Order: sequence, then structure tokens, then C-alpha cells
Amino acid sequence: MNTAELTPQEAARGALRAGLPLEDDRHEAVAATANHIHSVIATLRELDFGDTPPAMAYTARTADAAGQEAVDAAV
Repeated sequence: MNTAELTPQEAARGALRAGLPLEDDRHEAVAATANHIHSVIATLRELDFGDTPPAMAYTARTADAAGQEAVDAAV
């Protein structure tokens, strides 16, 4: 995996190849955003989820004021 940061010029070339030409004043902001996203994804890839079930099997539960289990959300 390439760990080098994306330069504004590389961001402009990549956007152009994707059919999304950027104005000159957007190159730096796009590169910074892409670099931030890359750093977040890199951090997420380091997490060990072990035996965590997939989200489709997860149901959030809490207890209500009477101590009864209540479903807050289901995915």
C-alpha cells in the first residue's frame, strides 16, 4: 500500500482521469481531503474486531426506566 501523501498535482491528475476536472484553486483542498480519508481508513484497518458479528446481526438494546429491556435500534 502506498503511504505517500497525495500532492495537489496528483489530485488534479486523478480527478481529470476520472472525468472530474478541478479548478486550480481546488487541488490543494481535494488532496488534503483525500489524505485525511486515507489516514482514517488506515486507522480503521488496524482495528481488531475479533469475533464481532456483522452489523446485520446486531441489535442495540437498553433498559428502560422500569428495568425492562427495550430495543433502541436494529440494523
